[in-house]
Formats: sequence, structure tokens, C-alpha cells
Amino acid sequence: MRTIFYLETCQTCQKALEFLAPTSDIELVEIKSKGISEKALDHMAKLAGSYEALFSRRAVLYRQRNLSEKTLSEQDYRSLILEHYTFLKRPVVVTKEAIFIGNAKAVLETAKQTLHQ
Repeated sequence: MRTIFYLETCQTCQKALEFLAPTSDIELVEIKSKGISEKALDHMAKLAGSYEALFSRRAVLYRQRNLSEKTLSEQDYRSLILEHYTFLKRPVVVTKEAIFIGNAKAVLETAKQTLHQ
């Protein structure tokens, strides 16, 4: 299974999707409307090596809640991502054995190659 988690209102995600050119067999999950399931998040964290790797420190809520002043555990990262979609770094491209997180050019290029093999 190949899945792309993205936010429809995010211009960066829109550009990334355009670049990735997903085919019809790739599942697109819009995280605001569909949310992120525990199972999907746990699978992503397993591939990424941690929940922290999936966590966005750019989220407005991160600043509003002064989370930078707190020491967060892996369970905290997991709970925050499940609580609100904005805490997921995006886009996230997941294949059976690999994960690509964020919008860095090199990450997206590798993700595109993997998706279209």
C-alpha cells in the first residue's frame, strides 16, 4: 500500500502533490477531513524511527501552547499528532517499507522515484 498524507489547504502540500504526480493506485489522505488513525500513525512512527520525526514544530499550536519550553516524550508527540492534524509534519509519503517526511526537495525527489518504480 502506498499513501500520501497531506493538508489540502496547504500550498506547499499542493505543490508537493503536483510534483509527486500520484497515480490512481496511491491513496491520498487529507488529514484535516479524514484525520490520522492510531494504526496509521504507529506504522509511520515505526518506519520513521520515532513519533518526534513526524512532529511539526512549525505548527501554530506549538507556539501558542509554548511547547518549546517543555520536554516532550515520544508519547507526548504521539498524543499531540492524534489530537490535532497540524502537528503532523507534511506531506508524508508512506510505502510498505519506506517513509518520506516533509517537503525538502531531496525528500520529494526520492519519494517520487520510489512511488513510480
